[in-house]
Amino acid sequence: MKKIGVLTSGGDAPGMNAAIRAVVRKAIYHDLEVYGIKYGYQGLIDGNIEKMELGSVGDIIQRGGTKLYSARCEEFKTEAGQEKGIEQLKKHGIDGLVVIGGDGSFRGAKKLTEKGYPCIGVPGTIDNDIPGTDFTIGFDTALNTIIEAIDKIRDTATSHERTYVVEVMGRDAGDLALWAGLADGAETIMVPERNEDFDDVVQRLKRGHDRGKKHSIIIVAEGVGSGFDFGQRIKEATDLETRVTVLGHTQRGGSPTAADRVLASRLGAKAVDILLAGKAGRMVGIQNNELVDHDILEVLDQGHMLDMDMYKLSQELSI
Repeated sequence: MKKIGVLTSGGDAPGMNAAIRAVVRKAIYHDLEVYGIKYGYQGLIDGNIEKMELGSVGDIIQRGGTKLYSARCEEFKTEAGQEKGIEQLKKHGIDGLVVIGGDGSFRGAKKLTEKGYPCIGVPGTIDNDIPGTDFTIGFDTALNTIIEAIDKIRDTATSHERTYVVEVMGRDAGDLALWAGLADGAETIMVPERNEDFDDVVQRLKRGHDRGKKHSIIIVAEGVGSGFDFGQRIKEATDLETRVTVLGHTQRGGSPTAADRVLASRLGAKAVDILLAGKAGRMVGIQNNELVDHDILEVLDQGHMLDMDMYKLSQELSI
């Protein structure tokens, strides 16, 4: 293996730049040429590829987003799109590819591997919804962004004695909602993995109000539904003054935390090691603070699991 490529795909996540930096510098350390592919699989199809040097990744470890940009590409899901990508890989003499992204990105990497191009997936998504790893790149930063926002919301909730519904991201996973709710002492956490009884939520709010509680924080994962719809239902059922905040894409931005920078650096470097070892169709991850690698599709087929012990704890502490 003489040349490798690296791309970021799907939604951006804080720490992706740290991962790109690790891939580039680890590869150059081992005397490999590195090529950055801009705009994900769309850039691969279009041939938007450039050689990267040590200086190409200077001063990016602290920056959010991705230096290589990202885009979603429906065309790459087709055989024709994949063949166009392969033509570009052949044209540039790229022997292996590191794909930084989520499950959709990994499925594309698996397709390329099956067609003869070794790919390694690096989990980069704020949703923390990739099986086979305890944490994904970007999750810790997004979590801290949410916590900071809820801390501020709690100040005004206290001042005005209101119930606040806060909608957070996470797609079909409830990790961001659960971790933020536990860290911020939310009264109720709504996650897609659990079918929370609405009447139970209402009764919990009423019990708190009856014992003199002046405000409440309810966190709703976007996979459950609209925070505005939920807030309206709460107001109608309790007659409590209710406000809704949707944090939106603020959760995906910002300088990555130390935890995300270190994780991204370790996983990016590990991906290069795996390519050099002759492996393909793998994803790297971290479990019990140990770096691991798994077959991409075998892992994705397992499905994401919420930490139910943590969920139970959040309920016990919010009585």
